Amino acid sequence: MTGTVSYSSDSSAPVSGSPQVSVLMLTCDRPQFLGRAIQSVIRQTLEDWELIVVQDGPNQQTARVMEQWVKRDPRIRYFHRDRGGNIANACNYGLARARGQYVAILDDDDYWVPADKLRKQVAFLKSHPDYAGCGGGMTVVDENENIQMSYLKPEQDDEIRSRALYANPMTHSTTMFRRSLGEGIGYYDESLAGYQDWDIWLRFGRLGKLYNFPEVFARYTLWSGGGSFQQQRKNVLSAVKIVFRHRTGYRGFTGALALVLMHVAYAHLPASVRKSSFSFLARRKKAIFAGKQKGTDSAQ
Repeated sequence: MTGTVSYSSDSSAPVSGSPQVSVLMLTCDRPQFLGRAIQSVIRQTLEDWELIVVQDGPNQQTARVMEQWVKRDPRIRYFHRDRGGNIANACNYGLARARGQYVAILDDDDYWVPADKLRKQVAFLKSHPDYAGCGGGMTVVDENENIQMSYLKPEQDDEIRSRALYANPMTHSTTMFRRSLGEGIGYYDESLAGYQDWDIWLRFGRLGKLYNFPEVFARYTLWSGGGSFQQQRKNVLSAVKIVFRHRTGYRGFTGALALVLMHVAYAHLPASVRKSSFSFLARRKKAIFAGKQKGTDSAQ
């Protein structure tokens, strides 16, 4: 692709050209998954994108991996912060450097499945100006790529809103939103210690409609080294704040509050109990609040 120049580390030098899509990827200490995630971006049929990778922390293996990718594809922009902030801070740091009309999110331990994922989402948002963003379904795998389950999120806006206070109605690594709307709300809330993605989608839902494609867009790696397990206590405290913050904008406050208080109690159980039950309970939650389950996805 022409019209872009690449740079690494913490440079903020301008990049020529304006891609349609800015893909944001955060990474910290998971270099073993990076290549898989990046390759799923490169194989997209829509080629007019930039990939912004923000690394927090001093992991040298991650830095070496990223230096090689920057050399291979000029659309990849890499920023290394020795001293990072929380997830919201890192997201906002990367998005301040984004230049696309649309923003797509991909976690470093996830990867996209269909090669036309970006193309479908850009076409949808272009033809539906009243929508703030869109996402899709997810297949859950363990760290050895064994499929645990596949699920779809609620598809239509009304159904999304009816479940939004109970759980994030959008699967983060499948989503795309309009950058102009993200800028307007200041992107992610850095005061939250967890679930910043849930909060931002509830805020997007106040600005426009939301949609989930009825197909699997990504694979999500569920493992004990992932942020979902490591940040449980911070996450549940943030969940309480989020449910109260959005209680007047969405239905189901009483039930959502009861559920989040149960999560608070669970997060304070002994670590051994939580570790042995985490994967099962996470899958059950996804199944309960998904639009519907699927048997498998078609990824090879």
